[in-house]
Amino acid sequence: MSRSAASLAGKAPFATSLSRPGRALRTAGLSRKRSSTIASTIAATTVSATAIAATPIAANAQDVGATVFGNDDAPIGTVESNADGIVTVDTGSHKAPLPVDLLAEREGKWTVNATKEQIDGMMQAQVDEAIAKRDAALVVGAAVVTAQGLPAGTVYTVDEEDTVIVQRETGIVTLKREHFAVNDQGALMALFTIDQISANTVAVPEGAEILTPAQAAAKEAANAADATS
Repeated sequence: MSRSAASLAGKAPFATSLSRPGRALRTAGLSRKRSSTIASTIAATTVSATAIAATPIAANAQDVGATVFGNDDAPIGTVESNADGIVTVDTGSHKAPLPVDLLAEREGKWTVNATKEQIDGMMQAQVDEAIAKRDAALVVGAAVVTAQGLPAGTVYTVDEEDTVIVQRETGIVTLKREHFAVNDQGALMALFTIDQISANTVAVPEGAEILTPAQAAAKEAANAADATS
């Protein structure tokens, strides 16, 4: 019995085709409000201390909601969190993780020895580097691990709409390019737990053709064109 992935994976991208009531995939601890999914994966990365060195001051002084200013007296952003020695500042474009000892109090303001443009530039460079690594790793046949580092399957196909099908022993799971990153060990990682991936794995009948929705639509269009020629 043969049927295309249009019937296996649904006629819509991942969010619709594989999300089930109460079982929709969510990124493991990642916020959709961040500038990009990849930016989330570098939240633990610290901005270069050489570029923004400042006079150290008490770590518990940077309260959530406080405005942080640059060395040009212009606002950089607001403090989103302060934990484990890292003050995360929302610049509007990025969530910048700044070591607490890089912030100083000056004339009643919390400051860092850099401008908003410099911090956003450093964060964007890290985002761009992470995206480049991901795209280089996201190829057919690549092994995929979960957010926990567990084996999740291999990349079966990637289409022009950035839909990715991962093949597993128990079936296939359909994701998007943005759902992947390269982890600290250099492995291609899906930003989900093994339980989330397993819950959204679709069994593939023997002999079935596996296609993304876009690939299935293209094949149908080609077949229709051949039938009328």
